[in-house]
Amino acid sequence: MRRILVVDDDLHTRLAIRTWLKRCGFRVAIADGGRDGLAALDDAAFDLMIVDVFMPSLHGFESIRIFHRHAPTVPLIAISGYAFSGPETDNLACLKMALSLGATRCLHKPFRPATLLSVIDECLSQAEPHRRYAAAATALLEQQGATAP
Repeated sequence: MRRILVVDDDLHTRLAIRTWLKRCGFRVAIADGGRDGLAALDDAAFDLMIVDVFMPSLHGFESIRIFHRHAPTVPLIAISGYAFSGPETDNLACLKMALSLGATRCLHKPFRPATLLSVIDECLSQAEPHRRYAAAATALLEQQGATAP
């Protein structure tokens, strides 16, 4: 069972993502902001990180750089309601910045559970090409009509 760390300063976002991912069979740890997220990385190993770009204790894209430096081999999905322009799309300048700092993929909040699961699947599949993790879960959530936080 894959372990995912979700780092966001918004309680509702953390809880929604945790709920979606647990339903899909992932083990999920949540952290309230950068300090708690870094402490979680020190305490356990994760297969993937989902990190908010803008949090009160960190300045802008600093969160991506710091989390990537602490766990350089772990795929990192950067999420933001501010940094990436259109819904579920990547603004080219912000995308380039996030990728240069260590993000594997970027998502604009709010996003659908199926979108997040698809991105998780891509990231984990790139890390381990012979395994597909979330494809079945994505189909299940789409059938259930799950919505964004």
